[in-house]
Amino acid sequence: MDEFETEWLAEPALEDPVLVEGLPGVGHVGKLAAEHLVEELDSELACRVYSKHFPPQVTVEDGRSHLAATEFYAVETESGAEDLLVLTGDHQAQDSVGHYGLADTFLDVAADCDVASAYALGGVPTGELIEEYDVLGAVSDEALIEDLEDVGVEFRDDEPAGGIVGISGLLLGLGERRGLPAACLMGETSGYLVDPKSAQALLEVLADVLGFEVDYASLEERAEEMEEVVRKIQEMEQGTPAPSDEDLRYFG
Repeated sequence: MDEFETEWLAEPALEDPVLVEGLPGVGHVGKLAAEHLVEELDSELACRVYSKHFPPQVTVEDGRSHLAATEFYAVETESGAEDLLVLTGDHQAQDSVGHYGLADTFLDVAADCDVASAYALGGVPTGELIEEYDVLGAVSDEALIEDLEDVGVEFRDDEPAGGIVGISGLLLGLGERRGLPAACLMGETSGYLVDPKSAQALLEVLADVLGFEVDYASLEERAEEMEEVVRKIQEMEQGTPAPSDEDLRYFG
C-alpha cells in the first residue's frame, strides 16, 4: 500500500461542483453537516482515499471489515443550485506529514472533478453551553467575504484563536496556492458534546450561499436528544443524583 491511495468507484457527472469538507473535529460539527448532506440529497460514492497516516484499524459492519478511509460523494442538487463534492469520513491524519499529504491528495481529487471552490466545515469551541449558534468564517480570497457576510457569517479579528488546524485549515492554505477559492465555516459549539444544532446552523448558511435546499428533521431530532443530555448535565452540576449509563447513551 502506498502512503496515499485514491480508489475511484464512479465517474461523477457534476457541473462545476463545490467541494464541501466535513471531517471529525470539535463537536463533530463539520462531520455531522457533511454526512447530513450525503444522507438527505441525491448522492453517489465517487472515491475513497486510504493512507498509512490514518489510525491502524478497520471498522466492522455486519461482520464485514473496512479499512480506515475518507470518502468523496458526488451530490446532485436541485436545478439552479451548485452541485457538491462532499468529503467526509471517520478519521483525520495522526501527524503533520499525513495532514499535508492528505490535503494535497484531496485537492487532487477536487481538481480531477473540476471543483470551482471549496468550503471546509467545522466547529469553534466556546467552552460553555450556548443557546445562539453563530457561524464564524475565514477565507483564502477576500472576494468571498461579502457574500458570506450577507448570509450572517461573522468575521472576527484573531478568531478562532490559534488559527485553524487539520484538513480544514490546509484546504484554505494549500487551496490558495493552487488558485482554488476556499472558505472555512465554523459553527460555535461548547466543545463538550456532539452538536447537531451547530451543524444545522452551518448547513443553513451553506444552503443560502450555494442555493440548495435540504430537510433538517433528522438533525433537529438529534438536537432534541442532545438537549436532554444537556439538561441532565445541568442537573448533575446542581447536585442532583447522577443519571444512569442508559440516560447518557448519547455522549460521543
